[in-house]
Formats: sequence, structure tokens, C-alpha cells
Amino acid sequence: MIVIPLVFASVIRGLAAGEDMEQLKRVGLRVVLFFTATTALAASIGIGLALLVRPGRFISREAVAATAGQTVAGTGAGAVPSAPGLAALPDALLTLLPANPLSAMVQSQMLQVVIFAMIVGVALVTMRAETSRPLVSLLGSVQEVCMTIVRWAMRIAPLAVFGLMAQLAIKTGVEAVTGMAVYVATVLGGLLVLFVFYLVVLKTVTGTAPGHFVRQVREVLLLAFSTSSSAAVMPMSIQTAEERLGVRPSVAQFVIPLGATINMNGTALYQGVATIFLAQVYGVDIGVAGLAAIVALAVGASIGSPATPGVGIVILAMVLSTIGIPVAGLALLLGVDRILDMSRTAVNVAGDLTTCLVMDRWAGAPPGAAKPPDGTPPSGGAPPPRGTPLQDET
Repeated sequence: MIVIPLVFASVIRGLAAGEDMEQLKRVGLRVVLFFTATTALAASIGIGLALLVRPGRFISREAVAATAGQTVAGTGAGAVPSAPGLAALPDALLTLLPANPLSAMVQSQMLQVVIFAMIVGVALVTMRAETSRPLVSLLGSVQEVCMTIVRWAMRIAPLAVFGLMAQLAIKTGVEAVTGMAVYVATVLGGLLVLFVFYLVVLKTVTGTAPGHFVRQVREVLLLAFSTSSSAAVMPMSIQTAEERLGVRPSVAQFVIPLGATINMNGTALYQGVATIFLAQVYGVDIGVAGLAAIVALAVGASIGSPATPGVGIVILAMVLSTIGIPVAGLALLLGVDRILDMSRTAVNVAGDLTTCLVMDRWAGAPPGAAKPPDGTPPSGGAPPPRGTPLQDET
């Protein structure tokens, strides 16, 4: 209910809070490059683990055919649109700009909403402060309303999560998880490797201790695991970045909403493992060119995909149809997808928070800010400065 207004207000305020245009361009370019590089790395990790473990050898093709025939009747490669070719690239890029921003909001076109918010935010940065201040203040109030509603929802979250998990266990059953144990273990192992990579990046770039980071973000990661939605935990992610990790609001309110839209590292890793897994089951020889295509498709498909539960399986269908793997094989993955969706969402959120800390370090301290003492991580949990909306609310 509040994702659209929160994304719109947070992106604009995050951009408008930048110290100057040069700082904005420096942070924005680095964020996009960091997201793209880590997503490509995540897909490569997934492909490498799947080629090493070969989980597809434990599943018979006859079992897949029987499952697909009973569950996905009438599903074929033609049911999923293929990725656009080079000739259609200009038109595809033009569709990223919303002809009607209100229509994009109604249809939940998150990437279009983010792009429109970024354009408005950049425009506010270039305007005089006395002219832009009223709109920034209004959006600040909108953001606080959204955060208040989220705090209401968090009070009943434990009961809601209990009901969700009970329903999942009843519908899925233990047999489906047991039969896909190797595949599930491969995906979870890849996600663990990616999470360790984040901890190494944090220690190398910002000096943040891995144990400290895990302690500060464990609540938001648990909520992401429970809800399977990066968008649902976005308010809590912003609050965690600012209050527990000490990230400046101008960075957190820009990186988190953008990351929830285009940073799907856990999903990209899952797509790499699942594609290789089904290729092994069906005996499809992908080749080096196919492996490169999987990485490119995983990166491209993750950009602008909704941050909602189950979206990974939809993106995977497009990847499979483009590579030439029968889409009906998705029936084999549906029984365990919910569990993997929960895990990869937690990794996606961890990637957003990692990017916040890295960008906060690379952006440098704002003019007049006190420097931390030697040996203290720049984002080691210091509280945000007085005067920010979240600090006043607390």
C-alpha cells in the first residue's frame, strides 16, 4: 500500500539532500556500477557452483516430465515473451521514461517511478534552496506518514509471519523439499558465498567488522526472509541504515529504494543455479556463449523487476525460454521456490545495506562534519545527526 509513495518520497529526498551536484553525480554513477558488477558476480557464482555440484544428475527426466505434465499443462516457451533484440533496444529504453507518471504509479511500474523520482530530485538539486524547500518538506511529511504506518504493521508482524510459515509448511510438505535437497543446498550455498563476499567488501572498504554488521542488520534480514519482499522491508532497511549503521540520510534514502528496484543479486544467483540445473536435467548443452547469455539476462532481467514475492520464478521463465530450455521444467522448482525466495530476498536486502555503507564511505563526509577517530569504522553504528526525521520521531 505504501511502497509507491515511500519510494517516490525517499528517492527525491535522498537526491535533494546531496551536498552538491558533483557529489550527486559521483554517488549515483558509483551506485549503478556497483549494483551491476555485483549482480553479474552473483550470477557467475551461481553458474559456477551449479557446474561444480551438478545437481541435475540427481533428478530423472521422466520424473520431471510427469511433474510438468500434471502441474503446468499447456505451458510452453511461447507463453513467455523472449528478451528484446538489439533492434528493439531503443524502443525498450524509451519505455523506461513514463509518459504518464501517475499511470506508472497505478500500474506499479517501479523502475519508471524511480526514474521519474530521480529526474525530479535532480531538478530540485539544481534549483535555489528557497524554491525547492517547500516540496522537500512536503515529501518529508509523506515519508514520515509511511514510516508511521510501517511501525503499526511491525507490531502485528510476528503473528502474520507465523501464519504465513504455517500455511507454507502445509501446502509445500516435507517431501518436495527432500526430493530437491541437492538443488536447494546448491542455491543456499551460493547465497552464503555471496553474503560472505559482502562481509569481505565491508571489512576491506569501510573497516566494518563482520560481526558488528550482522548484529545490526539481523532484524531486517529476518523480516526480509519472512516476507520475501525487498519492498516490504524497505522502510525498516532505511531506518536500519541510518540509525544502526550510521549512514547519512542523503545516501540511505537514495540507495535503498533504488536497490530494492534494480539490485537483485540473490535472485540473479538463483537464476544461474536454476538454469544450469534444468539444463542438466533436460540434457541441454548450453556452451560458453549460453553461459555468457545467462549472466547478461540475469543482470538485465533483475533491473526493474518488482520487489515482490515470487518474482524470481517469473524472471527465470524468460531466461529459460531465451536459452532454449523447456519452461515446463519450472514445475519441478515450484515446490521449493518459496523457501529459496525467502533466502534470496534476505541476501538482496543485505546487498542494499552493504552498498549503503560502501557509498557512504566513498562519498566522503559532508562539509563541516566531524571525522571519526582513527581506527573507528566510518559507518560503525554511530547515530544519525539530530534533526533528521527518524531521529526526531524516535
